[in-house]
Amino acid sequence: MQFDFFPSRQISWYMVRLFLTRSFAVLALLVVVLQTLDLLGESGDILAYAGNGDAQLWHYVGLRVPQIIARFLPFSVLLGTLIMLASLNQNSEIISMKAAGLSAHQILAPLVAAALGVALLSYVFNERVVARSTATLSAWQAVDYGPVPPNSGVKANPWVRDGNNLVTAAIVAGRGTAVQLRKVEIFNRVNNSLTTIIQAPKGHYDVASKSWVLEDARQFDVARGTERQIGTVRFGSAIRPDQFTLARVDPDAMTFSELRSAISDLRDAGRPTAELEGSLWHKLSGPLSALLMPILGSVAAFGLARSGQLFLRAVLGMALGFAYFVADNFSLAMGNLGAYPPILAAWAPFFLFLLVGETVLFRTEE
Repeated sequence: MQFDFFPSRQISWYMVRLFLTRSFAVLALLVVVLQTLDLLGESGDILAYAGNGDAQLWHYVGLRVPQIIARFLPFSVLLGTLIMLASLNQNSEIISMKAAGLSAHQILAPLVAAALGVALLSYVFNERVVARSTATLSAWQAVDYGPVPPNSGVKANPWVRDGNNLVTAAIVAGRGTAVQLRKVEIFNRVNNSLTTIIQAPKGHYDVASKSWVLEDARQFDVARGTERQIGTVRFGSAIRPDQFTLARVDPDAMTFSELRSAISDLRDAGRPTAELEGSLWHKLSGPLSALLMPILGSVAAFGLARSGQLFLRAVLGMALGFAYFVADNFSLAMGNLGAYPPILAAWAPFFLFLLVGETVLFRTEE
């Protein structure tokens, strides 16, 4: 029995090459199919804005593809692992490795090392590409795929309460007293009944008067059904600038450091942060899910192919992998509801299925 986890450089590189090519081939296939279906559903809304054409469709694809890659990379690693190991088992290559003295863990060690590299790559990709594309796409969708203001990549569709009234903005740009609002709506209510709606294309915070200023505003009277221009409007002397910038924090549109800063600001303002803390930890545990896939899918590698159970083993490996994703989403949902602590909601499924995979591997092969 060999005790080195990588006893053969040739076998290790061979396994890593097969693992990466199968995984990324599956990922490319999923991205093409899913992006095509998604574009079919969104193309009507994109082209509905006057002046949009092929360039805007390709721009949407460029923003949407990183999200699809980030979401389905762990699925691709799982399916790539199953395809690779089932093929090696079918061709008796696993039997040859075991006959040479390799244990199940030594056979899987190159795959785990490669999966760790994929996890690190996924984290960097999420931080450098996915967060930015998500913020840009959210801002673009907030203006119905029209022109986006240059500084609009911060928040989309926040709302705050001004006494009995509600104030919404399609886009919020800037921080502190330099906050700029776009497509602002004020819903004025009397005795919980909507009376008027004020709309303005833009607004800003006036430091001198400590209030908000809307430009080119118009007012719609709900009872009469009439609309009139009212020009410049001041409102919200009790609304602080940070209430807009912190009203809605999209964790998917932020990097790890940005989200951590937003959580700190919310905590200082006395706002609840449990849901965002769970998302913060999941930015680490999510990419690491690729590390589990070779272990959960390893059940397809072992056992005699001629016994007729290779297909059942592959299905079992797939079931274990998909069970992890179900448990991960369920745990995050429980964390958002406050039933689980944030760190437990993010990390519990990872360690649980790591133990499950190792238990299955030890009981069946070691």
